[in-house]
Amino acid sequence: MKLSLYEQETIILYNQAETTAEVYTHDPKLLEKLSRLAEKYPSQISRKDEHSYTVPKRCVLVREPFSEERRAAARERAKAGGYMPPRRDTSPKSE
Repeated sequence: MKLSLYEQETIILYNQAETTAEVYTHDPKLLEKLSRLAEKYPSQISRKDEHSYTVPKRCVLVREPFSEERRAAARERAKAGGYMPPRRDTSPKSE
């Protein structure tokens, strides 16, 4: 059964006593990333089940949003350096 975008939630659980966090997700991109990281760092990141991974708490990050000034400065640096972002495929997906 395919989940709607609204249903593809991610839940991150951790407590102060443990050094790890559990990431439960139905987000396909995040699942792929966690799978790659688990292969690369098997001693630190492990798969619990189809939709859950255990990760070090230090991997969980909440940061301050970029201000418009910071975004504009980063955009100008990228343009000056000739950086081109990857193109996204916007064609409709066939099922």
